[in-house]
Amino acid sequence: MAILDDVRGRRYYVARSVREHVTILQKEDPTLNLLDLVAQFGGGGAAAAAKTTTATSSSPPPTYDPHVASSELSRGLRSGRYHQGTYRSDRDSYAGGHVTLRRGGEDGGVAVVVRGRTYVNRAVDGDVVALELLPVELWPSAATIGGRGGGGGTTTTTASVVARAGIAADTAEPTLHDIENIAEGVPVDDGGRTLRRPAGRVVGIIRRNFHRNFCGSICTVGDAAGDGNGSDDDDDDGVVDDEDEGTERPVHPHDVIAARHEREHPDGITSTVVFFSIDQRVPPILLRTTQRERLVGMRILVSMDSWPADSEFPLGHYVRTLGVAGTKDTETQVLLQEFRIPCEPFPAKVLACLPPADYKIELEPGRADLRHIPVLSIDPPGCKDIDDALHCTELSNGNWQVGVHIADVTHYVEAGTAIDLEAANRSTSTYLVNKRLDMLPSLLTTDLCSLKGNVDRYAFSVLWEVTPEAKIVDVEFKKSIIHSIAALTYQQAQSLIDKPDKDCKDDIQAGAVKRLASLARKFREHRINAGALTLASPEVKFVLDSESLNPTDVQAYTLYEANALVEEFMLLANVTVAKKILRHYPTMSILRRHPAPNRSMFDSLIQKAKTRGISLCIDDSKKLADSLDDAGKILSADPYLDQLLRILSTRCMSPAQYFCSGEYQAKDWHHYGLAAPVYTHFTSPIRRYADVCVHRLLAAAIGVAPLPVFLSSKSHLHDLAANMNRRHRAAQLAGRASVQLHTLIFFAGGEDGGEGGGAKEEDAYILDIETSSNAEPSFTVMVPRYGIEGRVRLTKIGKLDCLVRDPERHRLGIKDAKTGKMLASVTVFDKVRVKIWVRSSRDQRELVLDLLEPKILADPGALQNDGNSKEEKSGMKKKKQKTNE
Repeated sequence: MAILDDVRGRRYYVARSVREHVTILQKEDPTLNLLDLVAQFGGGGAAAAAKTTTATSSSPPPTYDPHVASSELSRGLRSGRYHQGTYRSDRDSYAGGHVTLRRGGEDGGVAVVVRGRTYVNRAVDGDVVALELLPVELWPSAATIGGRGGGGGTTTTTASVVARAGIAADTAEPTLHDIENIAEGVPVDDGGRTLRRPAGRVVGIIRRNFHRNFCGSICTVGDAAGDGNGSDDDDDDGVVDDEDEGTERPVHPHDVIAARHEREHPDGITSTVVFFSIDQRVPPILLRTTQRERLVGMRILVSMDSWPADSEFPLGHYVRTLGVAGTKDTETQVLLQEFRIPCEPFPAKVLACLPPADYKIELEPGRADLRHIPVLSIDPPGCKDIDDALHCTELSNGNWQVGVHIADVTHYVEAGTAIDLEAANRSTSTYLVNKRLDMLPSLLTTDLCSLKGNVDRYAFSVLWEVTPEAKIVDVEFKKSIIHSIAALTYQQAQSLIDKPDKDCKDDIQAGAVKRLASLARKFREHRINAGALTLASPEVKFVLDSESLNPTDVQAYTLYEANALVEEFMLLANVTVAKKILRHYPTMSILRRHPAPNRSMFDSLIQKAKTRGISLCIDDSKKLADSLDDAGKILSADPYLDQLLRILSTRCMSPAQYFCSGEYQAKDWHHYGLAAPVYTHFTSPIRRYADVCVHRLLAAAIGVAPLPVFLSSKSHLHDLAANMNRRHRAAQLAGRASVQLHTLIFFAGGEDGGEGGGAKEEDAYILDIETSSNAEPSFTVMVPRYGIEGRVRLTKIGKLDCLVRDPERHRLGIKDAKTGKMLASVTVFDKVRVKIWVRSSRDQRELVLDLLEPKILADPGALQNDGNSKEEKSGMKKKKQKTNE
């Protein structure tokens, strides 16, 4: 709009509508995408579209209750009728979640379940809401709803849960109690024996969480008719279309929603489409856009604007396009968005905190000069952010001095500065297959803080005097300056361990590594005897093409004794430091706890193990460790079964969590897996903010630096630990998603059909069998070669009368209809043969596992064909004999 006082000049101006003006601007710069913003406000926008589709739909959407007015909310909150808290959606659904109500006391609060879209009442994950409790008789029992992953899901991985093949999980999902120190059930009878989960409904939104963008794709009605990523089934590239299967594809829920809401507007320019986020906690979002055709098949970012009571889903607008769905670079951006990994460049105010590029490391007052000690590091090949280094020298009294030297990050990262606040927010570095996202700028991460070989570096050192039999005599802590004489890989360190003693007399590196290995064996034996667990995870590594960075091979991750050597001394340092800071700050220490699993988490595995004659005892970690060792002897014929049992045991446990020592009783500080009364993280401050905090606590404990004020606040420590837990878990999930993405690319034959393996046939082990009579027969397998877990569907035997389902023995099979003899069967832990391939559907790729052996279970028709073949051969033989006669 222009306001002019030049009457004569008005004749030279031409009036245009906002749409006309924006159209001209966008022709000059197509990246502006302003037309979609205009579309939101023209002709009633998406809200009008929502009302129209609601009115014409054959199955009208649910009607939401109006939110309570703010004045009534205030009165209700003061009177206790309503309760305020943050709504958190279930991990796999936007139609249910929980709200944490803080109530004081040691347990910290209680989780109130909110189930169903009517009770959720338009709340989205992260909204601050007003909640009204439902009557107690409507509260579910504590056992009805598992607390995994924020209130949804179950504690076991069954065939019915694992619908798609993917990278195997390391641990169970953390419970709400693990994450937030809150109760998941409350007693509702006098004896306290009946536990129920409080349930409620959202009556108002106090503060919306609409400030972030969501990543996903639009689904249109036309999209449902065909497949955008088709391929021939004859090219053997591992990618197969839905149509190639020769089966009718079931209607996808997205198609139903798209059909109900998609429409063209009378202006002939804009359309209402439905956006589906990759994050299943986010509901579908209605968009009004002018570029429907351009957005189909793309990954885009969308923002929510509002959610009227008469709209089935929230209204939003298009923000920008990330790229073509399914490509590696685009999907990498998608997973970073999905798990909310900070990936923006460090801002100028953070970079301003860095020392100059020509910064000189010199001995400072109060710092111990340890540059004369032969320190060395042992890391994976190509490691640039070297946090730790070790030494082991002989003392004059016959004992040994052992040192663990950790990068002194706090020398460069001053508490409360912009770089410290940024590190606290990021909380951890994130490692993807093809890139690393650092917690700190590269000048620190890969240069000044990294304990590289043959340069001076500042360190925080823990020094022990130990006997050759691994008995600790004394310990001291020092800020130091060191000079590493070598940066070894695990394989190089292993070659020194294996080097004959007679060849090591004058070899300083070999002597140090051999002494460290000797001590590590003894320290490990002590831990195992105390009940520490030897667990496992299905780790693999990719070989990437040097130019495209696409995977060309997948290999099992090789572990050496050198890996265990480093692990043992890092554990020793972490335990030693935890004890030290607790003595000085008993209520303000940042620790790491690993809760003991309850029996219900192990019940399924215990029952399956019994089918192989294995008895698992989980009364304490020592008994579990012993029973796993005994199982290894029983399963000695197939060593992988021992590893598999340990992998499954790990997944029956919640992951460890950071916490403030003042929030828990001392008995709850215990780390179950390590059998350690107290434990913390001290040894990786370059990539973990928890370690930075522990460094500051230790520095204050030994009197070399004051404790920052914020580390004296329990509420701040609680928030700090909660953020560290969230970020740590997100980094793990993002790393796993990156492995999943590269696995898909590999089995699809490369991103563009180039590098990669294509479809593969591999051995697999059965983890779980679906034996329910009303479910499709199937089982879940682990493929050790690739670390893949997925469901194998047995669709061809589902309706056979000769199908045998045996829940007690965890067995599926086929018997002879006439004799009743079992022709073929599978049970848990059996080895089978599967084919791994990629199905392409719309803008998504899906990893699929098909059974090859036992062949009868995969294709019962093969049995009949074999029979016919034998009869034909017999007939031909008789015919030939008659001819000869």
